Amino acid sequence: MGWFTGLILFVLIWWTALFAVLPLGQRMRPEADEVSGVRGLPERPRIGRVVLITTIVSIVLWTGCDLLISSSYLSFRHGILAFDG
Repeated sequence: MGWFTGLILFVLIWWTALFAVLPLGQRMRPEADEVSGVRGLPERPRIGRVVLITTIVSIVLWTGCDLLISSSYLSFRHGILAFDG
C-alpha cells in the first residue's frame, strides 16, 4: 500500500472510530441548558480525551488493515481467494 492510500485509509478509519468513541463515558444533563434549552448536551465533553482514544483505536485498526492488505492472505493470485479456473 502506498503512503497516499495508507493516509486515506487512516482518515476513513479515524472518522468512523470517532463516531464510535464519541458517546462513550458521556453523561447527559438532566435539565435543559439555560442558554440553548437543549437537554442532550454532555456535562463535560472531554474532546481531547475522545480524540486521543480515537487516534489510538485508529492506529491499531489501521495497522491490522495494513498487515492484512500487505499479506498474501487476501490475494486473488494465491491464498484462499485464488481463482483456479
